Amino acid sequence: MKSRASGFTLIEVLLATVLLAAGLALAFATLRSSTALVGRGESMAQRNEHMRAVQGYLRARLSMAQPIVFATDRATLQQARFIGSPQRMRFVADLPDYLGYGGPYLHDVSADERGRLQVAFTVARPDQSLDDLENATRELRPERLADGLRAVRFRYRGLDEENRLGEWQDRWETAELLPLQVKVEVQGADGTRWPDLVVTLARSEGGAGGGLLPPGGAL
Repeated sequence: MKSRASGFTLIEVLLATVLLAAGLALAFATLRSSTALVGRGESMAQRNEHMRAVQGYLRARLSMAQPIVFATDRATLQQARFIGSPQRMRFVADLPDYLGYGGPYLHDVSADERGRLQVAFTVARPDQSLDDLENATRELRPERLADGLRAVRFRYRGLDEENRLGEWQDRWETAELLPLQVKVEVQGADGTRWPDLVVTLARSEGGAGGGLLPPGGAL
């Protein structure tokens, strides 16, 4: 009696093909998910690195702010050493060595309506008026620090009339004095809030009460 030749039936071949296709689909889905996860992780790492770089730059510049006059109100003869509003602040500090200018320069840090955080530099001139300063800064080409931001706000505080640490203010009204501290609040394009940056100005003259920063910068 002849034995039948052994082999796979059509149903077995189709079942194996279906299982192979399902396995490949699962493998590709896992690979895509892993790739997307790695991509999101890299993007997050880049954003965090950029955030730290921007905050590090602002911290360094603000901590080196100097009480140097950069404009004078010709009507009142009031001298400006620090001007601050919610989206703009101006102060004098030394430029980083890598920029190659050297010496104290006026730093004009601002946030525009397109979500850009930027800084412009110009020579500090105590004899110019505030109007002359505005006209001069319009012609400057600012350096971009960050873009695509949803919100940026600068806040300030000094010492009150009793020589105590005052409340945070949206505007620094005492232009002839440096604030005691500056806070930078930033919200990214995706709505993520950066950690608040609070900088104590090393050469601050306090504020309303005219008090000085305690030795070592301690409050």
